Amino acid sequence: MKKTRILTLAILAGLVFGFAACDPVEDDQYNYGVYQKAVNQTVKDNKKSNKVILLVAFGSTWQQAFDAFDTTIAAYKTAFPSYDVFLSFSSAICINRAAAGENAADGAEIRQYYAPPFWLTAFAQKGVQYSEIVVQSLQVIPGEEYTRVINYIKDFANNSNGDIDDDYLSRVVLKLGVPLLQDADSDVSTVARALDNLYKDKAVNDLVAFMGHGNPDSYDTYKANIRYTQLEEALQAINPHYFVGTVDMMENFKPHVYERMAEAGLNTSNRKVYLHPLMSIDGDHGHNDMAGDDLPEKFAGKSYTFQQLLDEANDEGEVEDCSWKVFFGAEGSGFVCNNSTMLEFGLLELPSIRQVWMNHTQDAINGEPLDYYHSKNPE
Repeated sequence: MKKTRILTLAILAGLVFGFAACDPVEDDQYNYGVYQKAVNQTVKDNKKSNKVILLVAFGSTWQQAFDAFDTTIAAYKTAFPSYDVFLSFSSAICINRAAAGENAADGAEIRQYYAPPFWLTAFAQKGVQYSEIVVQSLQVIPGEEYTRVINYIKDFANNSNGDIDDDYLSRVVLKLGVPLLQDADSDVSTVARALDNLYKDKAVNDLVAFMGHGNPDSYDTYKANIRYTQLEEALQAINPHYFVGTVDMMENFKPHVYERMAEAGLNTSNRKVYLHPLMSIDGDHGHNDMAGDDLPEKFAGKSYTFQQLLDEANDEGEVEDCSWKVFFGAEGSGFVCNNSTMLEFGLLELPSIRQVWMNHTQDAINGEPLDYYHSKNPE
């Protein structure tokens, strides 16, 4: 389903959150001061080292995602024993909805997460002042959300709020770990091989389609969407039964993925289409856009065919309000796609994929301190 409207709302919410963060009204329980105090105390209570890793995820409100984040933190603590490890959300909407228990009815815990600026400020507080701060992006592509991670570091290093000791800032070492698919060659090929090792048995006779997020054209920072195309090419060099599409990249919506499948002559013999999120966690997009039961309202309670769904495509070629499962599984698609073909795992739940992020963290630690005046952009 098209998520541009949700993205716009998220940006607006982020702006509101940002403005609120500049106004520490003491009697407001949701103000900057209370958030900062909570994070400060968490850092003080858990500080064991003089170096720290901050993991930055977009966020989620699903228990499966929370568990994936917990597992990732534990893995990082094991792999980097001389570093403290904390995790932050960059999405104000996810922060607020996780705190409100959006999916509590489905068993999700109520969780308190905080934005990266609160953690960075807490790392610099008196009595803490880590000597080295490593910020690790948990984004998949080096696009719009990664830009936000870079800007968090720049704002911190430049003391944009004027509340950090300048002498400390002159001494602290800053490092940045890049997204999963930062490098067009090494990262893409490494991830392709790891995914094939996991799903090669399913791809022998059937298809495996990975659903990424993608950036809309107007937000395709650094033109990072090409990583999805490159990953599909790398996967198909191994086995032509792999495909990579997105929920928000032009020319790569689910109908475009189907078109590529059909052009390859694969929409015959009722092959199964296995669907898998190409996102760090299996959250709202995985549960709803990929594996949900949504279909256009006009077909609710009625029979419909694959061609009728295709006829609902908008000007961008997307069939809105229709999950990937419903789309590929519709009568006449030539495929079998249902609950039994859902591979509902976020990438952080897959140790071999999670290791690629961890390798980026190690590379950051081994590398030179971050020149925060210049972004770490992909080539």
